[in-house]
Amino acid sequence: MNQPILCIGELLIDFFSNEVNTTLVETQTFTKKAGGAPANVCVAIAKLGGEAFFCGKVGDDPFGEFLSETLVRENVHTDLLVKDPSHSTTLAFVSLQKDGQRDFVFNRGADAYLTTEDVPNKFFKEMNIVHFGSATALLPGQLQETYKKILVDSKENNSYISFDPNFRSDLWSGQEKQFIQLANEFISNCDFLKVSDEELYLLTNEQEIAKAVTVLHQFGAKSIAVTLGKEGTYFSYNGKSTTIPSIPVQAIDTTGAGDAFVGAVLYQLGKVNNPHNLTFDEWHTIISFANKVGAKVCEKVSAIEALPTLDELEKF
Repeated sequence: MNQPILCIGELLIDFFSNEVNTTLVETQTFTKKAGGAPANVCVAIAKLGGEAFFCGKVGDDPFGEFLSETLVRENVHTDLLVKDPSHSTTLAFVSLQKDGQRDFVFNRGADAYLTTEDVPNKFFKEMNIVHFGSATALLPGQLQETYKKILVDSKENNSYISFDPNFRSDLWSGQEKQFIQLANEFISNCDFLKVSDEELYLLTNEQEIAKAVTVLHQFGAKSIAVTLGKEGTYFSYNGKSTTIPSIPVQAIDTTGAGDAFVGAVLYQLGKVNNPHNLTFDEWHTIISFANKVGAKVCEKVSAIEALPTLDELEKF
């Protein structure tokens, strides 16, 4: 059984620097790749064998066509992918450092203009799991309002709600309090919350991980996964918590590792009858598998192309 999973937000072009350990100021040449956090999650689900639907907007231009073709090739459903003739496709420029970290800049375009009219209500009755994990959706604009409306509709449909804040400091510099306020609307309604350790401390102003996670539970999040890079994932659910170790790899590029982790979690949730009623042991198995998927992605450059299939994981 594969329950349909809907992911909402940006689909964009990542232009990766061809020169390792250079800044965007220094870089001269780039390679084009498909990207966007919710799109990465969708492809992760589909590559593992799940049923993933993407909802978002690209430009009606060559870049938008490239992105559409990429999702179709990866077996992601594109019924809710809208092509906008008035706005160009969103672009991001990425430069990688030796430690796998990145320097990036957004040139925002069509993803910002997804409206409620672009998303037929009938789809929410069919989506048992809905993931909100867009890096740009909480920014002011039409997408933010659509994002909130989809959250309300999903809750009314009793869908399982997944949320990844996907905080990007270059998008929210000087507006962190606004980001926290908007993120809390989703945290208070989510069944599964994935945050990085940086996001955890930003959202709670607590430096101790257990105390910070308790704050997020008090906001309303039911199950919480805090990704800690090579240290693994701190997971908390139903009064229990533990750190689940990761798999050691030689990291080349960490881009998309968090999205791969979320996609692996949602893929497994889509295979159970009622993800609302999992035991802690069942969650431990789910997070262990997701850690493996996230680690595997770090061995290659670019998110979508690095996402593994089940066969590749078995050989890992």
